[in-house]
Amino acid sequence: MSNPFLPWIQAYRHHWETARAHAPQPVLAASDGADPAPADAPGATSPLCLLFSPHPDDEALVGGIALRLQQESGWRVVNVAVTLGSRLDRRAARWQELQASCRVLGFGCVGAGAAHGQGLDGVQWAQAEADTAHWQLARRSVLGLLTRLRPTVVVCPHELDGHDAHRATGRLVREAIEQAPDLSLHLLLSEYWNTQLQPRLMLELPDDCIARMMLATAQHVGEVTRHPYHLSLPAWLIDGARRGAERVGAPGSAASEITFAALYGWRLWRAGRWEDAPGCIQSRHQPIGDRFLPS
Repeated sequence: MSNPFLPWIQAYRHHWETARAHAPQPVLAASDGADPAPADAPGATSPLCLLFSPHPDDEALVGGIALRLQQESGWRVVNVAVTLGSRLDRRAARWQELQASCRVLGFGCVGAGAAHGQGLDGVQWAQAEADTAHWQLARRSVLGLLTRLRPTVVVCPHELDGHDAHRATGRLVREAIEQAPDLSLHLLLSEYWNTQLQPRLMLELPDDCIARMMLATAQHVGEVTRHPYHLSLPAWLIDGARRGAERVGAPGSAASEITFAALYGWRLWRAGRWEDAPGCIQSRHQPIGDRFLPS
C-alpha cells in the first residue's frame, strides 16, 4: 500500500539527522569574566521575575516567559540555581556553564545555597515528605530570597514534572511562598519532563527568542554533549502549541496559528491565599508584561 506520509516522515528524519550532524559544536560563549548582574543591583526598580531552576540548563529550556518579559517590557530576570546537580565533581563546571548561559539570556543569577555559587542539598521529594532538616533549611533559603527580592512573577516547575528534583523544586517554592502571607505574586508553573494537567497560559515564542534559548542551552557543554537538549527544543514547543490550543483553549478548538508555544500553569498568591488565573493564549504580537501588573 502506498502511504503518502512515509516520504514526509523520512524528510523529518533527514532534517533531524542533518541538523545533529551540522549543528554548531557546543562552546562556552566569550566572557568578560564578570558574573551576571546581581538581583538587587542599585537602581533596579523595574518588576522582577525570579526563575527557580532545579538544575543548570532549566533556565534556558523553560525560560521563554522570562525572556519575553525582559525583551518586551524591560523586566529584570534573575535565575535561582536551586541545585547544581547530583555529581559533586561537576558542580564547579556546571556553575560556570550556568553563568555563560545567563549571559546569553541577559539574566542575573544567584545560587540558592548559603555561599556564592552554591546550590542546595536535599531537594528531593522524600526529604519534603519527611520534612527533614535539609528540607527545612532549603525552604528557609527560598523564603529569604522571596522576602528580600519581592518578585512580581515567580517561575518554577509544576509538582508532577517527572524528574524528582523538578517536582521537589515546585513543592519547595510553593511551601516557601505559603509562609509569606504578605507577598503578592504570580506563580507560573513550567513543564519539561512531564506535561501538566491544567496549563493556564499558552505563550507564543518568536523565532529569535527560541534561537537564544537554544544558544543558552548549548552553553551547558557537559549536558548537551551527552544529549542535545538544545536541538530538540523547537519540537517540544511545537507540541506545546498543539496541546495548548485545546488545554488552555476549549476542548475541540481548532488549531491556533501559533507554531511554537510554551505552556505554564498560573496561580496568584494574594492576601495569604491562592487564586487560579483565567486561561490565556498570548501571541508573540501581544506584550505579556502588563498581565502581571496592577491595572
